[in-house]
Amino acid sequence: MQQWRAGRNWSLLRVTAWLAGCLLLVQALAPGAMLLAHHDFRWHMAQHLVIGMLAPLALVLAAPITLLLRSLPVSAARRVTTLLRSAYVRFISHPLVALILNVGAMWLLYLTPLYLASLESAWLHAFVHIHFLLAGYLFCWSVLAGPDQAAHSPSFRCRIAALFLSIAAHSVLAKLMYGYLWPRNVPHDPEQIRAAAQLMYYGGDFAEVLLLVALFAMTFSRRGNTRQADVRANANG
Repeated sequence: MQQWRAGRNWSLLRVTAWLAGCLLLVQALAPGAMLLAHHDFRWHMAQHLVIGMLAPLALVLAAPITLLLRSLPVSAARRVTTLLRSAYVRFISHPLVALILNVGAMWLLYLTPLYLASLESAWLHAFVHIHFLLAGYLFCWSVLAGPDQAAHSPSFRCRIAALFLSIAAHSVLAKLMYGYLWPRNVPHDPEQIRAAAQLMYYGGDFAEVLLLVALFAMTFSRRGNTRQADVRANANG
């Protein structure tokens, strides 16, 4: 709204993406959904897919960092820019590092007693949700390298390799959970665990295909804009 009041254009698609991401989070974190996810592993997995994969993608496509920088006073915007260009942010926003933070955390959660501990600790349970949201956002941002300007801009090959590694890691984890009934010693029956593993397998593929489509769409859009700029430069030259 501040951008529109200032007479600056802001894409309706980005507003829609932001609202969609927020709506997904509200639905996934509603008290009823939280209660179901606590007692039913299938609901937990659906909640995880929304919080860690679908909502982050929608939020990244909304370009909130760009909007923040445009809305802040110049001095504050410079401080945010300095933070985004820091060595720490550049490191964690590399696609391979973001991949480890995102998918590696899932392996740790479901193949160790951590999941059971999260059921018994409200603080740990909240931390798991926050981590998956932030790690999911970071991974989507690192793979797309936009629409907000990425702190680290590796090659297209590196970014798509990270995405395909994520797809493979999700699939292997889902198969381990289905075949060996991980996580162990939890208050869920085997059929719930197998159904949740199937949801991770197919739902994860769906979310990552959406990310793949966004990656190709943004890449072709950038290349088209670059070619148009070159044509205009040649015409003016």
